[in-house]
Amino acid sequence: MSKTYSSAERAYREIKERILTGTLPGGELISEGEIATDLGTSRTPVREAFLRLETEGWMRLYPKRGALVVPIPSHEAEHVAHARYVVETAAVRAVSGSDRTGLVETLRASLTRQHELIAQFTDSDPRVLARFATEDTDFHRGYVVAAGNPLLTGFYDSLRERQRRMNSVALHRAPMNVARIVDQHAHLAELIAAGDTATFDTALADHLSGVHQLELKGLR
Repeated sequence: MSKTYSSAERAYREIKERILTGTLPGGELISEGEIATDLGTSRTPVREAFLRLETEGWMRLYPKRGALVVPIPSHEAEHVAHARYVVETAAVRAVSGSDRTGLVETLRASLTRQHELIAQFTDSDPRVLARFATEDTDFHRGYVVAAGNPLLTGFYDSLRERQRRMNSVALHRAPMNVARIVDQHAHLAELIAAGDTATFDTALADHLSGVHQLELKGLR
């Protein structure tokens, strides 16, 4: 692998991570120069990273002006939330008739980590917010994986980057709601433990609607 390619790959990964964590918010116009200076590299790998991110739909390039970080379209947020609801409720129905001991232990361990992250919040530290957003994503993924359907898991994982970004946007918008989010996660975990799929469906719809400020019609 050439040095230029390695630098371009590092620039791509770093810039994309900043987009997914909300460090580079949607609607922000950035330049190759400022990013290159920040990353301690030349403009060439940053330019290559920008082109790749534009191809993937994360950026829109404007010659001589810079690169616009594409905001999350409202319809995309709704579509991701709907897709998550379908997959997550199906997964919970699939595990409801089996031994859920290991799954419940995994979910409760995640809740412990979430509470530990809450204790680390200091003026909405972006690093802690990013870690919480990832933990949030992994919490929900835990019971999808437990369903044992690789096709469902694969489809769910294809939403992961969009899900992480949506979580980050929600946390940056209202970081003080994090404790409430964890309480809702705890409620979801207890419903899974009890095998109460009907109440889980309703609780998940309320959770997704509230966290992402969406009106998810037809889910309740």
